[in-house]
Amino acid sequence: MSDPQSMPATTAQAGVTQATIVKKAAPKSDYKPADVSPQRRVQRSFAVRLWSVRHSRLLEWFYGKFADMFLLLHPLWKGIGYSRVEGPVKFVEKRVKGFMFDCRMCGQCILSSTGMSCPMNCPKQLRNGPCGGVRANGNCEVEPDMPCVWVKAWEGSQNMAHGDKIFDVQKPVDQSLRETSAWLRVTAQAAAARNAARNTTKTGASA
Repeated sequence: MSDPQSMPATTAQAGVTQATIVKKAAPKSDYKPADVSPQRRVQRSFAVRLWSVRHSRLLEWFYGKFADMFLLLHPLWKGIGYSRVEGPVKFVEKRVKGFMFDCRMCGQCILSSTGMSCPMNCPKQLRNGPCGGVRANGNCEVEPDMPCVWVKAWEGSQNMAHGDKIFDVQKPVDQSLRETSAWLRVTAQAAAARNAARNTTKTGASA
């Protein structure tokens, strides 16, 4: 059997590479990879994201209950230390939100204000509405096969109890919060606001 490396240079000049030779020489098998094409993976990701938008009202209700539960656990998070629990909480958050919304872990989640369509999936990462280059079929001008994130955000917001939040002006992304837990940050902020309201009430009552 001849050594592929010893083949004359004319083979390479003819456009046949060593990788092609090895591929042709390899025996055929019955194994065929399933669902590994990049296009198939992208379509599956779109399918889950679109499901989340279609069920935005249900997810809004569920997140409200979930946020209340996390707030009840504030004494536990505070006792252990928010910095200590962030690792395991972030591990779960990244996988759950990654599957449901293709979350990019910006640390400043605004899904409840954007119809459960994550604006960080926009190639331009716009946080305050579409760019104006939406195609006639409602797809993104940068990624023609992807539905515009903000078209879907509007559709999802129409099903939500607090869908008017889509009109809120969002602040630019704070890059220092990337890869941090939005769940814990929102919980800590809600706990601080609740304590401030209680202190104000006590001060007013004592006066």
